[in-house]
Amino acid sequence: MSRIDQLQKLLATEPEDAFLNFGLAMELAKVQRFDESLAQFEKTISIDPNYIAAYFQKARTLLAMGDDETAKEQLKRGIAQAAACGELHAKGEMEDLLASL
Repeated sequence: MSRIDQLQKLLATEPEDAFLNFGLAMELAKVQRFDESLAQFEKTISIDPNYIAAYFQKARTLLAMGDDETAKEQLKRGIAQAAACGELHAKGEMEDLLASL
């Protein structure tokens, strides 16, 4: 059973688990199932708006797709949320990535 299949099985019983949703999003991005990955990152964010890594990885996925403008918007969204919840290290990483674009 693939990691994607394992995560989907776990999510069938715990659909609102942010960690599992994030894990599935990451696995989908690894195999370039980008649209599914983006939806999963967004679900993670809707479950837990303070899951800051989801903003960063969603932006990186958008960059991998060649959608720099939407990635910039996502980074700005993530920077604001990271600042709001005191995640200064993650905020700095997203600011650095945004500045490099």
